Amino acid sequence: MSLEAPLKSYLDGRLAKVVWESFGMETVGDLLRHYPRRYVERGKFSDLRRLELGEHVTILARVQKAQTRQMKQRRGTMFEVVVGDDYGSLNLTWFTPKGTHMRDLKIGVQGLFSGKVSVFRNTLQLAHPDYKLVEEDDDPAAAVGGYAGRLIPVYPATEKIASWKIADAINIVLDQLPMLADPLPIEVKARYGLTDLVGCFRGIHRPQSVQEHETARHRLKWDEAFVLQAVLANRRKEARRTSTPPRVRAAGGLADAFDAALPFELTPGQAEIGQLVEEELAQPHPMHRLLQGEVGSGKTVIAIRAMLAVIDAGGQAALMAPTEVLATQHARSIRELLGPIALAGELGAADIATRIVLLTGSVTAAARRTALAEIADGSAGIVIGTHALLESKVVFHDLGLVVIDEQHRFGVEQRDVLRGKGGTAPHVLVMTATPIPRTVAMTVYGDLETSTLRELPRGRSPIKTAVVPATEKPSWLDAAWKRVREQVAEGRQAFVVCPRIGEAETETPTGPEPDDGGDRRPPLAVLDVFPALTDGPLAGLRVEMLHGRMHADDKDAVMRRFSRGDIDVLVATTVIEVGVDVPNATVMAVMDADRFGISQLHQLRGRVGRGAAAGLCLLVTDMPEGSPARARLDAVAATLDGFELARLDLEQRREGDVLGVSQSGRRSSVRLLELLKDEDLIVDARVEATALLESDPDLAGHPVLAAEIARVVDAERAIFLEKG
Repeated sequence: MSLEAPLKSYLDGRLAKVVWESFGMETVGDLLRHYPRRYVERGKFSDLRRLELGEHVTILARVQKAQTRQMKQRRGTMFEVVVGDDYGSLNLTWFTPKGTHMRDLKIGVQGLFSGKVSVFRNTLQLAHPDYKLVEEDDDPAAAVGGYAGRLIPVYPATEKIASWKIADAINIVLDQLPMLADPLPIEVKARYGLTDLVGCFRGIHRPQSVQEHETARHRLKWDEAFVLQAVLANRRKEARRTSTPPRVRAAGGLADAFDAALPFELTPGQAEIGQLVEEELAQPHPMHRLLQGEVGSGKTVIAIRAMLAVIDAGGQAALMAPTEVLATQHARSIRELLGPIALAGELGAADIATRIVLLTGSVTAAARRTALAEIADGSAGIVIGTHALLESKVVFHDLGLVVIDEQHRFGVEQRDVLRGKGGTAPHVLVMTATPIPRTVAMTVYGDLETSTLRELPRGRSPIKTAVVPATEKPSWLDAAWKRVREQVAEGRQAFVVCPRIGEAETETPTGPEPDDGGDRRPPLAVLDVFPALTDGPLAGLRVEMLHGRMHADDKDAVMRRFSRGDIDVLVATTVIEVGVDVPNATVMAVMDADRFGISQLHQLRGRVGRGAAAGLCLLVTDMPEGSPARARLDAVAATLDGFELARLDLEQRREGDVLGVSQSGRRSSVRLLELLKDEDLIVDARVEATALLESDPDLAGHPVLAAEIARVVDAERAIFLEKG
């Protein structure tokens, strides 16, 4: 048997089919890597107080009460069971009970119960749950069903297949498991004291002790980290093998003219990283660099200088942004910064000049034809756009540099498509204002070298953040709107941000749902908040809306008016999250702030305090004090350190969210690895994988590892590199 063997060769057809339908598992390896979510210890019941509404759960509990009664609304009987322990209880309900239910579920018996948590009359319940009885510890029959050990595995399950049925399938495979070829090199296993692969699969699925489980889990984490880092090391190696024309900055060219006209002095960080980028652009192999820095740290200036250096060397540069608003904002602000040197072919152009072209999905047909022609013949030196740049009709004359803004919005495949647009491999500069903890940088952006801007340009003002508990203290919300009016009276401007657009909207609201359980009203929407403000606390002010369903021309017109100061208050969605630069905006109110993630809130508040006047960010919430959602907001209000907040954000999120799996709906090669807790392991795996690829670049001596890398790259398309 190999890990690539088809499951249908070992499981009966019906079981193999339901496993595939539920989880997309096709091979033995897919099934064995479906690890237990947790374990319940025989004799110790589940804590029913921790159940979350809507979650599909498997619990171990004892029957406390069972009764059959007539239904009031329709004919027939229903069977109601209460299970629990001293800490809590849970209702189980069958509306069409079978005789076996009444025979099995007597008071005092214990079992595993599986179903989706719902609520009925303010009480949590499982409707029509699946179940499996589990005997007492001292009963000789305790070994039935594969649960001979005291630790009972609980697997991620679905309505189609319960946890214990997954365990049955895994046990069938484990019983036939021979020695397996191991992707980890022998010397790595010896150096770190790692056990064999077959023993690890048995140890994680059938642990006889906590220690056996931990040993197996540690080894399997090593597999994930090592293969992941080998994939990334291979990408770095391939990048070094690739040749590209050096792009050497020319004296007296556009870059020099831009530097001479800058109305401010570069920070030491900007100057240092700018010099490093220029040196890498002059090399005969492509640059692959991640530039991260706090909101407003001056990343765009570094990118502009790099683009102009490439144009001076005869190439073109492309800047891809995640939204039309941001792409349009980039085009406008870069044109303003470049002035006459961006007006090639127009009146008022400098002697040495280039052209800037904007290409988004909603430009007119005529403008699109002109843009495509100027991109193809090379007259457009800087091309700015959204995903529209990835279309097959977009062909560059000589693409020398790709700049990707807010890389977490794009997948690695999209980056590769754009890199393939210019005939030769272009240099790549990736920018993000979302600070990245070290382990995330090594696993999500591990094929990129990293530079960090920590300084803020001189003249930037501090931002104060305050939590506004609208339900507990409505007078605070009144005071918030009063503060907005005061700022407008002083000639300043304000943002009001809402989680969604509203009306017939079907999209998922921005950010995570609060983790406080229970029913809750829908998130506040722009189309509802806008009239409430204009007819209420902000009546008489110049208030307008901005959201993603507006036509691109309308969005651009609104942003132009806001930038000119013709709008006092802009009520918007997170379309203004990144890149929007209006120095006169000093206050932001984020409605239902608890529905946004920590890093997203940090990004949003970076839209204020960009000028000489101090900024104020008001986080409006109805979450009670002491709740986890409120604690998140308090954490954001307590610090402006984006790196500290990024680490806190990672602590509170699932690995799948960080690695892009949750958004994609696909399964990840990373199941057990924890990016913060396993930092030392990830560092060691990176060192070992890099050294191995240096000594054996084609992995000729490690065919099993080569096959595992191919599985990750080809079958899952390096999904761990995608960030939503």
